[in-house]
Amino acid sequence: MQTKKYFDPFLMLTVFCSFVVVAFILFPLIEMVTQPSLQDLKEALQDRDVRRSIWLSVYTSGMAALISFFIGTPFAYVLARKAFPGKKLVESVIDLPIMIPHPVVGIAILGVAGKNHWLGEMMHQVGIQIMGTTTGIVAVLTFVGLPFYVNSVKTGFESIPRRLENVSRSLGASMSGTFFRITFPLAWRAMLVGIIMCAARAISEFGAIVIVAYHPMIAPVMIYERFTAYGLKYSQPVAVWLILVCLLLFLLLRVVSLPKKEAA
Repeated sequence: MQTKKYFDPFLMLTVFCSFVVVAFILFPLIEMVTQPSLQDLKEALQDRDVRRSIWLSVYTSGMAALISFFIGTPFAYVLARKAFPGKKLVESVIDLPIMIPHPVVGIAILGVAGKNHWLGEMMHQVGIQIMGTTTGIVAVLTFVGLPFYVNSVKTGFESIPRRLENVSRSLGASMSGTFFRITFPLAWRAMLVGIIMCAARAISEFGAIVIVAYHPMIAPVMIYERFTAYGLKYSQPVAVWLILVCLLLFLLLRVVSLPKKEAA
């Protein structure tokens, strides 16, 4: 006996919403990417200032990701493996840079890096300057990108069975030996994903950068300056090249986050 097929309206709703979401994201980006001519893109890439700003964005976001790797990995391990009073509060503090307005981030960093603050005075005495320097850009990008790295690596550590570490410790390995021989090799994929997510978030930062270091000019600041001074025609080609860089980062993120069977 043939059963009558039942049409579920919810399926239609899911298809419609999926189409709307994808179109909402892709349509403006496709329009922006296709509007500049190849000649416009070529001229933008031949501009030394454009190349310098894009390279500075890539370099500083890479440095922010590297710093996050060194200081964020041990911290993520503590959050993943240890229970302590106030842990939820600490985890909430880590997520603060994601939630607060980014101009506030720039103002906060300048507040402690200025000469009127004891920390800023100490930094000035040893020759460390934040305002209008590459160091300031890296500091801002690390601030906004660090939560993405910590949360990603924390999830990676939590996915590793504790019994593997317990067995290693019971066989006489130290805590550091267990980490570098057992935990680190098993969590490398989560660390790589965290590095890429941190760099991808950092490379798009604008609000805090224009307050801390308008110059030297990273790509988002150059796009803003060219838009306000010359309009869409001169800002779109630079934006297209930055989108391509970001797309490359996220493609890399998707590849490294695949399970081994799927990646093969």
